Amino acid sequence: MSFLLQPWHIMLAVLSGLVNQRQQQIIEFQNAQIEALLKQLGRKRLLLDDDQRRLLSVKAHAIGRKALREITTIFTPDTILRWHRNLIARKFDSSDKRSPAGHASDRSS
Repeated sequence: MSFLLQPWHIMLAVLSGLVNQRQQQIIEFQNAQIEALLKQLGRKRLLLDDDQRRLLSVKAHAIGRKALREITTIFTPDTILRWHRNLIARKFDSSDKRSPAGHASDRSS
């Protein structure tokens, strides 16, 4: 059985190419914008609050380290992914729920 290209196959390929090209243009624009802001900022440190770090780290984790290195970022990919690791570590940290050793209610009288 041979496979023949149907007209809709060609249309789908063309449409996919146009969408990809548009996305690439948007990425290039965003990169240029970020570079302009970084140049204007100079060597000053940009400080984020916890909610801003959380938002960036979750989105960066979804993208992955390799893709982060291919785009312009305000912070290094390692820094952003470290924020994500710390976020996850805090989520599963139950040390504040543990009772101290020798707690009065644990002793049998």
